[in-house]
Amino acid sequence: MSARELLNPEGSLWDLIAVQLRRHREERHMSGSALGGILDLDRSSVSRLESGQVKLLEKHARVLDREWATQGLFQVLVLFAKAGHDPEWYKAHFEMEGRASEQREWELGWVPGLFQTEEYARAVAMGAGLVNIDERVAVRMQRQECLLRNPAPHLWTIIDESVLTQHVGGPDVMRAQLLKLLELAKQPNISIRVVPQRAGAHVGRDGSFKIMSVDGNDAAYVEASICGRLVVDATDVRSYRSLFDRIGDLALPVDTSAEFIQQAMEKYS
Repeated sequence: MSARELLNPEGSLWDLIAVQLRRHREERHMSGSALGGILDLDRSSVSRLESGQVKLLEKHARVLDREWATQGLFQVLVLFAKAGHDPEWYKAHFEMEGRASEQREWELGWVPGLFQTEEYARAVAMGAGLVNIDERVAVRMQRQECLLRNPAPHLWTIIDESVLTQHVGGPDVMRAQLLKLLELAKQPNISIRVVPQRAGAHVGRDGSFKIMSVDGNDAAYVEASICGRLVVDATDVRSYRSLFDRIGDLALPVDTSAEFIQQAMEKYS
């Protein structure tokens, strides 16, 4: 079954957008290449839009509404789709994480998933009251295989001091986890920095997020208490880039951060 046949316009606004895009194009007897010319995209990109493999951007929605005189239809659909929840975001985020050549992550509450030890990951899952813990931990460990790729991805990670001081799984688990952070930070493709609590109120307190670069395109994944949100619109992603830079202005330098982590680890002895 093709991706287009799997679309569910009654259950997903993004799928509805894909279906409507194709319907409006065919009603105008327009080829995919012709539509690509209007949107400044190639034919394959139009095909991915119509199959729901990629999301319609706001700038493209504005062009469609103008060229097709659809009275703001596509802009409104994109607006509501972005405001809603898509259960596929979580899965898509993991797929992008595994392929990303670069990743920038701000973590407010936990050690980032790609850096977690098995014991720490298990303690996180148990603390959250999740089921199938062994399976979830195995998946998390499998995700970390992307760090072994050649060429290796470049990771810039900023964590809040509370990540180091929050007891997760007990002293032994935390000591091993912080030791792993120190070992990872020695790798040339990984940067780990810490925002100390003395930084006070700042823009990063609203929540964790990551920015992933895949094949020259950026997407942001924003954490939430139950499930996060995948952001693909270029303008919105740039805002997270700016946010990451502002948080970075408050973070300790790499060497000082390593010393900070070392000191935190020694307190678990």
